[in-house]
Amino acid sequence: MPERTIAVVGEDRRQAAAARALAAAGRRVGGPEAVPGADYVLFPVPLAMDEARLTALLRRAKPGALLLGGKAPAAAAALGLEWVDCFAREELAVCNAVPTAEGCIGILLARRTRTLWDAPVLVTGYGRVGQAVADRLTALGARVTVGARSPAQRALAHSRGGAALPLEGLAAAAPGFDTAVNTIPAPVLTGPVLAALRPGSLIVDLASAPGGTDFAAAAALGHTALLASGLPARCAPDSAGAYLAQTVLHIMEEREAVG
Repeated sequence: MPERTIAVVGEDRRQAAAARALAAAGRRVGGPEAVPGADYVLFPVPLAMDEARLTALLRRAKPGALLLGGKAPAAAAALGLEWVDCFAREELAVCNAVPTAEGCIGILLARRTRTLWDAPVLVTGYGRVGQAVADRLTALGARVTVGARSPAQRALAHSRGGAALPLEGLAAAAPGFDTAVNTIPAPVLTGPVLAALRPGSLIVDLASAPGGTDFAAAAALGHTALLASGLPARCAPDSAGAYLAQTVLHIMEEREAVG
């Protein structure tokens, strides 16, 4: 089988780390200049280029090339190009939950004036990121309460050392907290919930933009609310790049096994 080439587009630190990891794995790696001859093209997340530039770059891809990145842009579909969302892969989501959780804890440590040990912390959502955050906060001695819609998730949170409550109970429980971490990409920390939190609370929203917090209401109430999506690339770009490269390698191996 001829050697396959992957072109890595983007100059952020995660993309650079991914390129190094792909090369270390024995793959032939190039930059944007290699797009016309590449069998695979890895785009950055987010796609920090205007539509005209992106379309021009996509037009340079050779027929049959597989494009990889985050959510497929409309231009790729319009041009009939095959695109894979790496970040929809479970393996990458699980790995990225770790630097997300570590980055979140870094923010909490930097912004809080008291220890996390013995601190009541509300975590909304108990998917991959919620679990990673809750587990690490519990290990640091925080008294974690998980708000989750699913009874199974609430049972799991309870079995791993935390308290749990349904999302409908957030407003009633909120007076017990001055720190909240949201992982749900839907309106969760609404005005009534925020109004019930302790004065001057800290909210870290890890969900993808626009998050699940009413930021205007939080500001009006005197809380500090931060949208902290995309933490892996910001807090641990070398690790994030290595995770991305490993996922790309798996996609390449799957494709080449049937090709």
